[in-house]
Amino acid sequence: MLGKMLANVREKNPLIHNITNYVTVNDCANILLACGASPIMADDVDEVEEITSLCAGLNINIGTLNQHTIPAMIAAGKQANRLHHPVLLDPVGAGASTLRTNTALQLLKEVQFTVIRGNISEIKTLAMGSGSTKGVDADVADQVTEQNLDQAVAFAKEFAAKTGAVIAITGAIDIVADAKTAYCIRNGHPMMSKITGTGCQLSAMTTAYLAANPTEPLAATAAAVCAMGLCGQKAQERLGEQDGNLSYRGYIIDAVDHLTPDELERGAMYELR
Repeated sequence: MLGKMLANVREKNPLIHNITNYVTVNDCANILLACGASPIMADDVDEVEEITSLCAGLNINIGTLNQHTIPAMIAAGKQANRLHHPVLLDPVGAGASTLRTNTALQLLKEVQFTVIRGNISEIKTLAMGSGSTKGVDADVADQVTEQNLDQAVAFAKEFAAKTGAVIAITGAIDIVADAKTAYCIRNGHPMMSKITGTGCQLSAMTTAYLAANPTEPLAATAAAVCAMGLCGQKAQERLGEQDGNLSYRGYIIDAVDHLTPDELERGAMYELR
């Protein structure tokens, strides 16, 4: 089932429009190429509607906001909605500043998102309308653990019902939920938190999975999250004595490039709740 999601990405080669942050834009482009999709980056308000019309999916990432990109995000999101293209929101650092929080909330009001993907702190900020995060990382008090997993699943399902979006909460244990069903995913490796960009890359890749599997947003999102975690594991196994986080970043992209649908099917570690 999840392997088929990847097979469809490689077969359809969807073109993905990314309005993303300049810290990780190159990695997002490369992860899309590695998984079988194609990237385009455009954030000027005078062209985003046209670019969105050419693409099969839209990835909006608020990691490096400014007054020029905010209206572009809204315009592109509305255009994607008009065309019935999948749209993903990555509310990077929501809760860390008033601008980030208010922009994420404005986007939620004006754009219908297919998926909202972030860490638990960011997602809680959107659900509550305010919050505080440790930069772009989840606050320790907000980490999803085995002890609070049931409560976190219930929260994700409730927010999914409220927004009409699939909610993807990523961390040590990942939760991907719609209003009725949640995937609890245990792929990944702690070293993934030691490099910049794994979350941004996942959002871009998830948008490709959504574009290639438009009628199955929950399974497509779960497949992308499992794939990224599995590739994080494979990359860590490849590390040599002199390799560090720079090598690890590249090895993740290599692993995504080489991942097969069968490997994803066999390696995905999840349960349904």
